[in-house]
Amino acid sequence: IMFSTPFAIISYFLIWFVPDISTGQVMWYLVFYCAFQTLVTCFHVPYSALTMFISREQSERDSATAYRMTVEVLGTVLGTAIQGQIVGKVDTPCIGSPFFFGLTNSSVAMEELNMTHDTESLTDTRNAYMIAAGVIGGLYILCAFILVLGVKEKRESSELQSDEPVSFFQGLKLVMNHGPYIRLIAGFLFTSLAFMLLEGNFALFCTYTLGFRNEFQNILLAIMLSATLTIPFWQWFLTRFGKKTAVYVGISSAIPFLIAVVLLDSNLIITYTVAVIAGISVAAAFLLPWSMLPDVIDDFKLQHPSSHGHEAIFFSFYVFFTKFTAGVSLGISTLSLDFAGYQTRGCSQPGQVNFTLKMLVSAVPVGLILLSLVLFKLYPINEEKRRKNKKALQDLREESNSSSESDNTELASIV
Repeated sequence: IMFSTPFAIISYFLIWFVPDISTGQVMWYLVFYCAFQTLVTCFHVPYSALTMFISREQSERDSATAYRMTVEVLGTVLGTAIQGQIVGKVDTPCIGSPFFFGLTNSSVAMEELNMTHDTESLTDTRNAYMIAAGVIGGLYILCAFILVLGVKEKRESSELQSDEPVSFFQGLKLVMNHGPYIRLIAGFLFTSLAFMLLEGNFALFCTYTLGFRNEFQNILLAIMLSATLTIPFWQWFLTRFGKKTAVYVGISSAIPFLIAVVLLDSNLIITYTVAVIAGISVAAAFLLPWSMLPDVIDDFKLQHPSSHGHEAIFFSFYVFFTKFTAGVSLGISTLSLDFAGYQTRGCSQPGQVNFTLKMLVSAVPVGLILLSLVLFKLYPINEEKRRKNKKALQDLREESNSSSESDNTELASIV
């Protein structure tokens, strides 16, 4: 975390910097975007795995996960607010459809329009993105500084002290053959993909399909604020009714609102209402799969009591699939919109684009959510199984401690 942070900040800043070169800009952004994602992974994997290094107790880890996800969503809200409000204040002119000008060659039309657009406004937009990147980079450094100095690692809590060094590839084979983990990660994969598609296309959906060009950043902010405020509710709910029940109720509650936002007429009040209620499901999608992961690790420890130190493998693949779904959702969205005839910075879009956006924020996420619920149904660790695992782990630790004490007593008598 400490060594990756400075380079991550530099890479992030250079993503938003427009180089004064005529060729090679695609390679510039590809290199620095990949570098930033790699360096963020260097932060995210140990940051997530720290949950297993601060306590042995399931209840304490669940509470820590709830706090972590609350602040993570709050950080997303803060990032959305900073980026949206700074960039949103700049009036970037849209480009009218070439059909309005009676031009049959759309590429020629776009080229002529690009030559005459307001260059001063474009400069203001560039500056706004750079300012936002600087503010977010400063927050990144501050949070990493607090984390490094403020969190104490308790290695004995994760039982890393073993006589033999941990073999990564052997541990990877054991982890990927653990049935509950495969089912959980499959459900997490499709849930993440559903909400990534919704998040990635909601701004375009608000701008073009609903016609709220100047409101989309505020609507996104409403969703994330709602998600932040309702994470404590889902933490109480999973404690009261169990994690699997919370998953079914929380994630499935998004379905009617995803359908409603497409079927109902364009209305700003209704859109804000749906956004706030949909944020409740976003909170469940953020919190619940992560809160179930420590239970899988406990189950793994019981089945492989002599194999220690694989927590980072469990968490790293969770992070990997988060990034994998982000890439897949971006690819699906880009290809679908390009196929539908999306016009970059257009004032309006063809009917096929509006239909595609409805599919990307409603029909496809609903189908993925339903598939993920089926996979979560196959997840075998319910509340009864979780309590049995907790008791078995306590017995195993007590047996290990008593054995260690007897060995120390025998050694002392020999001395």
